[in-house]
Amino acid sequence: MISFIVPAHNEELWIGACVGSINDAAAAADIEHEVVVAADACTDRTAEIATSMGARVVEVDHRQISKVRNSGAREATFDRFIFVDGDTSITPEVLRAVLAQFEQGVVGGGAGADMDGPAPRWAKVVLEMTVWSFRVFNIAAGCFVYCTREAFEAVGGFDETIYASEETVFSSAMKRKAGKFVVVKERVVTSGRKLRTFSGREIFGVIFREIWVRPSRRFTEPERLDIWYGARRDDPHDRARTEVPSAS
Repeated sequence: MISFIVPAHNEELWIGACVGSINDAAAAADIEHEVVVAADACTDRTAEIATSMGARVVEVDHRQISKVRNSGAREATFDRFIFVDGDTSITPEVLRAVLAQFEQGVVGGGAGADMDGPAPRWAKVVLEMTVWSFRVFNIAAGCFVYCTREAFEAVGGFDETIYASEETVFSSAMKRKAGKFVVVKERVVTSGRKLRTFSGREIFGVIFREIWVRPSRRFTEPERLDIWYGARRDDPHDRARTEVPSAS
């Protein structure tokens, strides 16, 4: 039995594919599940679409990813959590790999990620390097994180003092305090819009500033984190990737 927790801010173009992929993967694995969508300050049809596909929607107004994930977890029914971002789709293979890890006593982990659609060459190289390093060092990428309820509570959930990179802090805390943490080789598919709409200079500039220039205030000021909290830039591929489904 799995609680899938989906944080989402204005994801009407992706949420249908996200929830649909979860339902399909759970059916293929023949497991009981629920989908809890934490709709954060949404002004589009995210909640409506998610509800029409059988998800339970919790509406919040945090505009902070850690708080949104934690709010979703508080509404979860089961004792195994999988956090899937609203712009991400999973596969039966990923779910089966995670279930196998749970059965072996692993308390948490993540998965690799592929980008949906085109991306600059530099972005593809960086993605592969990131996926490789995250597997080697057992760090979960933010778009997909799994854990037991017990482990989640042992580390106090996601750190609500930061606005980005919360998955790396969560991964470190899990390894120190909770138990075995494993990043599976199977991959989810997530939107590449950030890599299509921000330049490498912009992305690496923010990361360098937060990690090396401002270590004492790292990822604590959302107004300085345009990549995550600035106005969303138009991505023709993301917008055109699917027709927005109508609620039944």
